[in-house]
Amino acid sequence: MERSMTVPRRLYLAGLLSGVLVALAACSGPPSVQAPGAPSATVFEGARVIVGDRSAPIDNATIIVDGTRFVAVGRRGDVDVPANARRVDLTGKTVMPAIVDTHTHLSSVRDALVDQLQRKAYHGVAAALSLGQDVGEVPFQVRGELIPNAARFLTAGRGITRPEPGRSDVPYWVSTEAEARKAVQELATQKLDLIKIWVDDRDGKYPKLTPALYGAVIDEAHKNGLRVTAHLFTLEDAKGLMRAGIDAFAHGVRDRDIDQELLEMFKARPEVVLVPNLPDRGVATDLSWLADSVPADELKKLQDAATDRPAAQQAFAIQARNLAKLNAAGVRIAFGTDGSVPWSHHVEMADMVATGMTPAQVLVAATSTSAEFLRLNDLGTVAAGRSADFLVLDGNPLDDITNTRTLSAVYLRGEEVDRAAMKARLTGGSAGGGR
Repeated sequence: MERSMTVPRRLYLAGLLSGVLVALAACSGPPSVQAPGAPSATVFEGARVIVGDRSAPIDNATIIVDGTRFVAVGRRGDVDVPANARRVDLTGKTVMPAIVDTHTHLSSVRDALVDQLQRKAYHGVAAALSLGQDVGEVPFQVRGELIPNAARFLTAGRGITRPEPGRSDVPYWVSTEAEARKAVQELATQKLDLIKIWVDDRDGKYPKLTPALYGAVIDEAHKNGLRVTAHLFTLEDAKGLMRAGIDAFAHGVRDRDIDQELLEMFKARPEVVLVPNLPDRGVATDLSWLADSVPADELKKLQDAATDRPAAQQAFAIQARNLAKLNAAGVRIAFGTDGSVPWSHHVEMADMVATGMTPAQVLVAATSTSAEFLRLNDLGTVAAGRSADFLVLDGNPLDDITNTRTLSAVYLRGEEVDRAAMKARLTGGSAGGGR
């Protein structure tokens, strides 16, 4: 199969997105001042709560948020409600943790990066890791900030690959083990969240990292207390990376169906994380759910392009079968979208369900497993002591995963995201987009 048939969704959507996204100014006003005697806690009552940790949903729940944290979550009647608390009725709604995206590619320009993080927040994302194409100081500055109405930001800085002239000069280009180790040592001084490597010949255009080279990267990273995730394409490279001690895969195997040997490798190393990053499914799709965040003329272009494409369907089928096998084997599956398209999280979740994963499994992957993988210990579940980052949905995604798109409200760090202000901006302009 030609590799061009396996174009990642981020590239497919990026082409369609030309002219879609508008420059988004900060949507938050000045910080609110609590009046004397005002309640410090807010009680959300009556919703079904999807905790995010494989436990059963809590029906008719009471959630107490004080400041930026959940202080109590349980069935109504089992939770003591402060007498002076502000109360929010969520009867008929579903609450779930905000989404954690472990694989994006975001801007290194401050205004554009903040804009992207706010767009992701609009669609329910609490945190996003930009994986391997970040340059300069801005990504690290933003990583240390909590920006109103915006997802948290993590960065892998510059990734590591073989020389790819004419494609991208952002990553470290390495051709010797010494160069590979030096690149890791430089990255270690930046206290990265993860190291990214590319093991791919790009359709035969470039030499790819050899086992000796990526083995040196992984070994040096581990010596410096860092983990490594790999972009890869082939089954052969997946096996080589497992033998070398890789910590995570930023994609699944894409060239063929996986075999029993790779399954046994995963079973022997249950700590390894797979982020599937499925390609576009290649099927006709109704995109009307984007009407509140995409200008009408641009949405029409997207809808016109959302047709059946047999080549894409074949590429998706390979990865779908592979994900189904790995999921059945109990592999740790996290969540990523491989781009900057602000709504792609909801598409990816539906695609994961299309492979045979249950909605409950996908929601765990997109919340608690991804938070654990990124060591964001206060995210990923709706539970006492965690950051109050949660979504209020009109529908139940356990019944239909596309109900993650029925966003009624998004809360980050205990504050409701100003989606109304964002909506007016998102649907009123043009220009912009991601990589």
